[in-house]
Amino acid sequence: MVMKNPKLARVAQGARLELVPLQVLVPVVSTIIALGIGLLIIAATGASVIEAIEAFWDGMAGSDFNIGASINRAISLALVGLGFIFASRANLTNVGGEGQIAMGGMFATAAALHGAGGLPLGLAFIVPLAVGTLAGAIWGGLAGVLKAARGTNEVISTLLLSFIALPLVYWSVESFHLLRKPISDVSSLPESAEIPDSTKLPLLFPDNGSPLHIGLLIAAIAVVVVWLVLRHSSLGLRLRAVGLNAMASRRAGMRTSFYVILAMTVSGGLGGLGGAIMILGQQFYLTSDFSSGYGFDGLVVGLLSRGSAVGVVIGALLFGFLRSGSINMEISAHVPSAVVLICQGLIVIVIAGSAILTNRKVTR
Repeated sequence: MVMKNPKLARVAQGARLELVPLQVLVPVVSTIIALGIGLLIIAATGASVIEAIEAFWDGMAGSDFNIGASINRAISLALVGLGFIFASRANLTNVGGEGQIAMGGMFATAAALHGAGGLPLGLAFIVPLAVGTLAGAIWGGLAGVLKAARGTNEVISTLLLSFIALPLVYWSVESFHLLRKPISDVSSLPESAEIPDSTKLPLLFPDNGSPLHIGLLIAAIAVVVVWLVLRHSSLGLRLRAVGLNAMASRRAGMRTSFYVILAMTVSGGLGGLGGAIMILGQQFYLTSDFSSGYGFDGLVVGLLSRGSAVGVVIGALLFGFLRSGSINMEISAHVPSAVVLICQGLIVIVIAGSAILTNRKVTR
């Protein structure tokens, strides 16, 4: 009979008691602290903190419409975040979500305005979704090809491709021979015409006035598929092997270049799908700045998720509701929405810091 070491038993028991609270409580407490700092900033602006909180809550969840709008915003953030963790499984960092959203939205708008509106059996919105996804996949795949063929750092290539994509959107809505709507008697900003009704995503609850659309179901399917692929498939294992040691994977007979390109293509496609959903389900026409930083927020969502599809969902909902609340807070309480951006930055900093503290505690 093996005698147990009492000292080791106490250490193990203490670790079990402390590990779970640290992983759960520290991020929650850190987020509360960040929001508290945000309240102090609001008070420093001279605005009423109570009115700001009421306006913020009303914008997030004050009605069925606001809840639906918040979830709609979270959908695109979740898709970009899913793309990020898919690429990161192969040790690739896709920071070009903004450009992939831009390409997806632009090509989805083009498809919706030029031919898709007359298609039957739901193809009127399915085709633009597919076109937008393909556009984002090509844009992400370009970075994968550069990485595989020339060893170009994907952080640099995806970022620079975003700086190309955004001017392309601006050019498309500035040019009458592309997507800009004709000038009417009333002067208008450079934007496309509104997409046909048949190309708009169907609403899930049209009777209660909620704008929530079937993009939620599409995003849910994407979450499940990405989770299954990364955690329970040979493809996910191969991507992880390539990410951990590309040379060893190559010597084992794996086509590492193929998996690098595939990871970036899928990542970009998810971003392009997010952009297409923004146009078809929320905005209905293209403007030069329609993406509004969703790609960068989605990048943060992916970073904070630590490779977890469930973490992406939680982070996307958090940032989606924060966006809705900040818009209403600015309109109703006259508090700059930049305050919420500051809070988002603080949340990122404190959660990242809490992760360092948690990991350090675990390794002791």
